[in-house]
Amino acid sequence: MAKPMTKTQLVAALAEEMEADKKTAGAALEAITGLITKEVSAGGAVTLPGVGKIYCRERPERMVRNPATGEQIKKDADKVVKMTIAKALKDSVNS
Repeated sequence: MAKPMTKTQLVAALAEEMEADKKTAGAALEAITGLITKEVSAGGAVTLPGVGKIYCRERPERMVRNPATGEQIKKDADKVVKMTIAKALKDSVNS
């Protein structure tokens, strides 16, 4: 498995793709990240065309097991961020 792309590598590739400098590409990436964070934390969803949909889902209160002791404990309800991958991306990976 290949190493994941770092933020520096992503900014450099984005700058090259946009034909802009790294500072502009970094600002664009930060802006997109901020918008996604703001929307998802407010309970909304963001669709990135060709990539997927990022959304927040609530999990109910449930019983979980402590793996060290085997003790059952109650875990409070919480929220998790999920992502559904777009069919176009799945198809490009599998072809």
